[in-house]
Formats: sequence, C-alpha cells, structure tokens
Amino acid sequence: MKQLETERLYLKSANLKDAHFIFVLLNSDSWLKYIGDKKISNLNNAKEYIQNTLIDGYAKNGFGLMLVTLKDGTPIGVCGFLKRGYLDTIDLGFALLPKYEGYGYAFEAASATMQFGKLELKLNRVLAICMKTNEKSLALLSKLGFNKIDTIKLSEDSEELLLLST
Repeated sequence: MKQLETERLYLKSANLKDAHFIFVLLNSDSWLKYIGDKKISNLNNAKEYIQNTLIDGYAKNGFGLMLVTLKDGTPIGVCGFLKRGYLDTIDLGFALLPKYEGYGYAFEAASATMQFGKLELKLNRVLAICMKTNEKSLALLSKLGFNKIDTIKLSEDSEELLLLST
C-alpha cells in the first residue's frame, strides 16, 4: 500500500515495530469506549493484531488501516479502509490517541484517505459505522460528506450503531 502525505501527516502501512504504539492506542479510553476491547493485553497481542488485521488486510485487499504519524515520525493514530463481511462495501475507520484529538488531524487523515479511495481505488461509495454517542466522529463524518442511512447491530446483544454512507 502506498504512503499518503498531507500538510502535517504521513499515512503509511503499519509493521511489527509499531506494536507498542498499537498496544497504547487500542487500550486508550476513547478506543475502548467507542470501538471496543480488542483484548490487546501485551505486545505479542499487539503484534498479532498488526499482522492479522493490518498487514494481512493490505495483502488481501490492497488497502487497510494505515498508521498516522506526524511529519516528525510520532505515531498518533490509524486511519484507512476496512472490508468487513457484514457490509456490502468498504468502510472508513479512524482513531487517534486522545492527546491528539481536536487539532484537525483526524479530518486531515480521513480526507486524504477518502481522496485515495476516490482516485486510486475508484470508489463511488464508502460506508462508516459509528456509535450514536460518538459526537466527535459523527461531526467529522458529516464534514466528509457522510449521511446516516440506517442502523446496524453487529450481534444480538451489541449496541445499535449508525450506518453512514457517502
């Protein structure tokens, strides 16, 4: 997968050396609250997640969640496209460490990702799923041109999520 560059950020493929950052991100309060516990309890779990979810996703689909870094190399989050079995097309996913929220980084990364999807992947439509209570992400998705089209439950006992589309 090619690297993307914005005014302040790089978006690039993750590798196993990113395990500590992925461990911290996936155990951050906002990840656990809005995305869910991926059971990443140690660095080996983080490496497995990187291999099975990120690296294998790039190889299988030609896209996936990319590591978002500041231009100085500091990792601050992930952003990219996902292919989930329960959706009919790919969806946009993003998450930042809480200390980097509120500076426009998520919008910058997501805008570059959407541009890549339109120009390189020839996507006409992108989905997103989001908790109804995640006001920051809903505002960002709205700014990117997403609109609510439905609700979705990922399992019988899971919370109902909003399904949005461009």
